[in-house]
Amino acid sequence: MHMRKVILNLAVTLDGFIEGPNGEVDWCILDDDMKFEDFVSNIDTIFYGRVSYDTWGKYNPQDYSNEADKALWREVHAKKKYVFSHEQRNDNTTIFVSNDIAANVKKIKQEPGNDIWLYGGAGLINTFIENNLIDIYMISVHPVALGTGKPLFENLRERQKLELIRSHQFRSGVVQLVYKPSN
Repeated sequence: MHMRKVILNLAVTLDGFIEGPNGEVDWCILDDDMKFEDFVSNIDTIFYGRVSYDTWGKYNPQDYSNEADKALWREVHAKKKYVFSHEQRNDNTTIFVSNDIAANVKKIKQEPGNDIWLYGGAGLINTFIENNLIDIYMISVHPVALGTGKPLFENLRERQKLELIRSHQFRSGVVQLVYKPSN
C-alpha cells in the first residue's frame, strides 16, 4: 500500500527566515520555471497552523492579479484542508484538529490519496519536526538576506539529519533543496 508523504514545501531566505519581522513575504519569488503548479497538482491535502490558515487559507488574489495567479489559488483552495489548532471552528471546507497531532497525521497518511503539503507556519512545522512527521523537506532558498524575522528552524530540541535527494537552480537565483530525513 502506498503511504502518502508529508512534504514541507516552503521558501526561506539565505539567512534562514520564512518571513520578515512583520510577516513580510514580499521577497518570495515565484517564477514560471519553478513549476509550482506541478507541485500543487500532485497534492490533494494541505496542513495549516491556525495563523497561516487565517492569513492564507482563504486568500484570494486581487482583481488586478494575472489569470495564472488566480488559477493557482483556485487549485490550492480546492484541496482538502486541515488546520491544527487548539481553537475549534465550524467550517464546512476545513477540518480542525486540536489534539494528538502525531496520531491524526499518521491516520491521514494511511488514507488513500496523493501527498500532503505541510504549509506551515513555524510552530506547526516545529511540532511536525519534533514528531518525525515530515517525509520530504522541499526548501527553496531565495537570494535575499533579511537579518531578522521568523526563522524556519526555531526552538529545535534535537539535531535533524537530512539526506539530499536533489537540488535545482532556477533562473531567478532561487535554489531548491530537496531532502529526506536520514534515520
